[in-house]
Amino acid sequence: MSVGEFCNREVVVADKSTSLVVIAQLMREHHVGCIVITESQGEVKEPIGIITDRDIVLEIVAPQLDLEAVAVGDVMSGELLLAREVDGLWETLKRMRSRGVRRVPVINDENVLVGILTVDDILEILANEFSEVITVLNKERRKEEAARTLL
Repeated sequence: MSVGEFCNREVVVADKSTSLVVIAQLMREHHVGCIVITESQGEVKEPIGIITDRDIVLEIVAPQLDLEAVAVGDVMSGELLLAREVDGLWETLKRMRSRGVRRVPVINDENVLVGILTVDDILEILANEFSEVITVLNKERRKEEAARTLL
């Protein structure tokens, strides 16, 4: 299973000069907890950072900084963990765990942003897989019960 099979292809992005008020509005409008910060290289958008709702609360709101005086580039996480579309899902999860991140921008072979993989996405995948296992177990149980009634 590759990251590209499961990542969300609808990624909300912004430039590093975007104000935090606009970032918060984008999060609210799109119902997301993070925005991927990109830098344009011609028509290509390369991810250079990420900002989360938690970053805003801990770095701006808690110390009571002026939202208008701070740009995203001042707050975003710059040591960005990226995944390629072809990367294995479980290997990527291990990398996420070791770095302590819940969201990973996904890029293609040209380093272009093509999606985002989140812990929520992985939980949904696991829930679906567990549901399939339960279906198999229930089918097996019904088969055994039917076989016993024939005896």
